[in-house]
Amino acid sequence: MTTGHRITVERVSEHVRVVRDGQVLAESRRPLLLRETGLPVRYYLPPEDVRTDLLTPSDTHTYCPFKGTASYWSLPDAPDLVWYYPDPKEDVAEIKDHLCFYEVETVSA
Repeated sequence: MTTGHRITVERVSEHVRVVRDGQVLAESRRPLLLRETGLPVRYYLPPEDVRTDLLTPSDTHTYCPFKGTASYWSLPDAPDLVWYYPDPKEDVAEIKDHLCFYEVETVSA
């Protein structure tokens, strides 16, 4: 990794829920918390905890020099709402196939 840039991934037990227009898209009690220098903290959710039946694969791909190439999922009214790394770099291998949404809420126990 580049000097000064840091990424940490930790397994947490926070209750995370993703809701859009009243529809629950994801709910997990086993997210991965990713902290990256200069970026907001992100929750990466196991695919089993995401309503992928509501999402459509996107043709969009982006590249991060620290995490690798991301692929995206969309809703009809929300293109590229979710991203994931099917083949992440070794330093962040834990996030493989976990899905990340731009907006999530944490739910108090």
